[in-house]
Amino acid sequence: MKIKQFEDKPLAHYSYAIVSGDKIALVDPARDPMPYYHFAERNNARIVAVFETHPHADFISSHLQIHKETGATIYTSSMVGAEYPHQAFDDGNSFTMGEVTFTALHTPGHSPDGITIHATDGSDHALFTGDTLFIGDVGRPDLREKAGNMKAKREELAKMMYHTIQEKFRDFPDETTVYPAHGAGSLCGKNLSDAASSTLGNERQGNWAFREQTEEEFVYEILKDQPFIPSYFGYDVDINKKGAPDYEKSLCGIPFRIGYAPEHNGGLIVDTRKASDFKAGHLRGSFNIQADGIDDKVETWLGSIVRPEEKFILVIPAADRRHEILARVAKIGYESLITAVITLNGKIDLEQSTPLQLETFREHPDNYTIVDVRNASEVAGNPIFENAVNIPLNELRDRVNEIPQEKPLVVHCAGGYRSAAGSSILNGLRSDTVYDLGEAVKEFKSK
Repeated sequence: MKIKQFEDKPLAHYSYAIVSGDKIALVDPARDPMPYYHFAERNNARIVAVFETHPHADFISSHLQIHKETGATIYTSSMVGAEYPHQAFDDGNSFTMGEVTFTALHTPGHSPDGITIHATDGSDHALFTGDTLFIGDVGRPDLREKAGNMKAKREELAKMMYHTIQEKFRDFPDETTVYPAHGAGSLCGKNLSDAASSTLGNERQGNWAFREQTEEEFVYEILKDQPFIPSYFGYDVDINKKGAPDYEKSLCGIPFRIGYAPEHNGGLIVDTRKASDFKAGHLRGSFNIQADGIDDKVETWLGSIVRPEEKFILVIPAADRRHEILARVAKIGYESLITAVITLNGKIDLEQSTPLQLETFREHPDNYTIVDVRNASEVAGNPIFENAVNIPLNELRDRVNEIPQEKPLVVHCAGGYRSAAGSSILNGLRSDTVYDLGEAVKEFKSK
């Protein structure tokens, strides 16, 4: 059996193609199906199966489109309540493709309807664990209280995860390869390893979830210090349960305007240009959520700042970046919220950001209200300014009234990306003078 791993770095998402002879099965495919089609052509093989381990919260899957375009059967648990054509694939069910047999294990914990796919060709064993078992961690149990066909409280799911880890993987040999749906950087867990795969033996030795502990101890550990839940997570669960619209069709109908801004009637404007360009000139009220490179997590922050019921105009740096940035927006299903994609030029009435006089700030930091937009857990472990007001970036729009109004505001994060977004949000919502500390925060972190 040949296994190909595909990586979407900004979302830390892994998907898989398993080849046997002239047939291919996919596991948890990303929104754009084209990489899988190219892979199938290079291997002179046909995609015949798509496995969905659960309805994903952090990205949109292309399972329905692949089914329509290749005829592949979609396999997922009957507990999902899937509204797309599928074959129920529940605990103990199996499917054989060439020399490979796929078997479902019901592995609840991250979601009540989650399955792990066991693939074997008789000698090699692989587990495609979805968001259940990660490398060094397990999936968070707090995402299905308000979304999906089956809802469950976090404590219930935490207990399910305990029994899944203790019981479901017990009979597999140590040499079994573990292929998760996510790696480090994903918000579907809290302490994921940088490794893209592992063995069950290594996880039994090094993953905290496998150590000897009571159910109560496990539940406490898994529930503490989980990262925030972005606004779009429940929205994506529901889309994946129904099946997403075709990828290319969903992008081609979005209006495109070069060099001028349409009326937005008070709606949101999301500007994806790098911070320096944004500060030099932007439309009044814009949010600066940068998409300048692969390390900019525009998917996560767009889906955390903008709610799935809100329409917005999307500002891009240049016409030739249109497809690239739209593709990133579409990964979380937000392309349907875009009213227009636009570029800017000097003829448009733009607003400039006021630069912070860094020397003045160094000498008199008490003359400013400092707003720290890092997550609470980051601040607890490493405060940078003693009297800063901590409001995480994803909560800033809702908690703006908690910030005192007597002094100018200086916004900071850990490196400059989030503070660019946070200062732009506050500049649009407050009458105060708002400054972005940006990358200069690094000199204060060392003090």
